[in-house]
Amino acid sequence: MSDPMIRLDDVTKSFPGTSEPAVDGLSLPIAAGEIVTLVGPSGCGKTTTLKMINRIIEPTSGTITVDGEDVRSRPAHELRRGIGYVIQQIGLLPHKTIEDNVTTVPRLLGWDDQRQSDRAHELMELMDLDQSMLSRYPSELSGGQRQRVGVARALAADPPVLLMDEPFGAVDPIVRRRLQEQLLGLQEELGKTIVFVTHDIDEAIALGDRVAILNVGGHLAQYATPTELLSNPADDFVVDFLGDERALRRLSLLHVADLELAEGPVVAANASAADARAAADDYDANWVGVTDDERLRGWLWTSELVDGKSAGDHDTRDFRVWIRPEDSLRTALDAIVSSRNNVAVVSDGQSYHGMLFVEQVTAELLA
Repeated sequence: MSDPMIRLDDVTKSFPGTSEPAVDGLSLPIAAGEIVTLVGPSGCGKTTTLKMINRIIEPTSGTITVDGEDVRSRPAHELRRGIGYVIQQIGLLPHKTIEDNVTTVPRLLGWDDQRQSDRAHELMELMDLDQSMLSRYPSELSGGQRQRVGVARALAADPPVLLMDEPFGAVDPIVRRRLQEQLLGLQEELGKTIVFVTHDIDEAIALGDRVAILNVGGHLAQYATPTELLSNPADDFVVDFLGDERALRRLSLLHVADLELAEGPVVAANASAADARAAADDYDANWVGVTDDERLRGWLWTSELVDGKSAGDHDTRDFRVWIRPEDSLRTALDAIVSSRNNVAVVSDGQSYHGMLFVEQVTAELLA
């Protein structure tokens, strides 16, 4: 990896009164524009590592550079103004309005009032928050809203680097999923370099372009893309940490569109009953689907086909399981299993793309 935005070289942190370092000889290159998630068991030094990047904690030895510059080359307060920082507790000032909270760093940087106000309004739109919230106080917002304000504050001065320490850990699972999706949408638009600490391997895999799994004592166990991590874990520790659902987690990274879909036992509405039976026989099925132009109308049992009538002249039933090409294979499997079916229709709402059979998903599980 050439010219990383952040580089840790042989970084160690030892705290007074402890016999073992919290982080020991950690080297980690982080490319510009990537989300790197740090994950591992308690005591693995992931939060300590994050805090050493912006010098909330000073490393005992080793070198950390951001955009080619040693983080110790300038005063810590100046360094931090150029690095966004989001924590689980959010840390909003309760006695200040949301606008004052968001514009904390721009104000320290000497931005004029109008520029601060414009930036606050821009960020509220970016974070999908109502502009009226700018005059409110943190206690008047929900946990998810406060967390988004925390992200907005971290982005206020448009820093190239964003550090996030378990930022979504204090919200309920539904809000957490929405915040994760919003972060990925923001990243696609803004292209920041993000270091994200989490204790949740599913969150690490869902968000990270690369995942760094740390072992106790801050030892790097594996640093890889989510796909590589799940396909080729480096050792028994990584296997154990990924858990028994490793294959299912891999399905969450694969999409329906990644597979070669079957046409399925499907015929056009003007097909004869004989052609419809033949299409069903090709798939050893006792049913057949019927299309109108590019859209799938429904299905009927082959025993209901009447000679002399086209497939479209028969009454059809609705398919129970519809999925989209962009859905993950894990979503597809959940849909198939929950419906007690063995096949799902793949459609974008306008066009029929094909059939996904449970055997195809099972093959990916065993790959």
